[in-house]
Amino acid sequence: MEYKLIRSNRKTIELSIDNELCPVIKAPTGMSQKEVDDFFEKHRRWVEKNIEEKRRRLENIRVTPEEEAAARKKALPYLTQRTKYFSEIMGLKPNGIKITSAQKRFGSCSGKDSICYSWRLMLYPPEAIDYVIVHELAHIVHKNHGAKFYSLIAKYMPDYKEREKMLK
Repeated sequence: MEYKLIRSNRKTIELSIDNELCPVIKAPTGMSQKEVDDFFEKHRRWVEKNIEEKRRRLENIRVTPEEEAAARKKALPYLTQRTKYFSEIMGLKPNGIKITSAQKRFGSCSGKDSICYSWRLMLYPPEAIDYVIVHELAHIVHKNHGAKFYSLIAKYMPDYKEREKMLK
């Protein structure tokens, strides 16, 4: 089985599956090709399982142009309203809200506390959408995914783990 190799100035090795269902290894520049190959072989079963899972996920999220247009139209007003709702509850206010076409993430919070949401989020249940909103608002306080970050989410959304599963 072939894989894409990306070498960079990093300390760890990472394995993922891209949207073309190809394994991708990101490795430190100093790591030998044999070490990379051994790592890949060690994780071959994981690769095969995750290629199949990603294939099923990609097949399930195909969107018609009409569905995309409807989701895009609904995204800004809906997400703005829900963000305002949770902002008031949590006492946190983003500096702005923007809708993007991001494919790999549902939301992000910049260092300046501006939140971006992907229009693709609108294809998920309201409970999952609310989780992403609370998640991004929590980044205003905690810029990482540490214990305090998840503790803040749990304070306002005790069932966040179940909601998070809806996004997988």
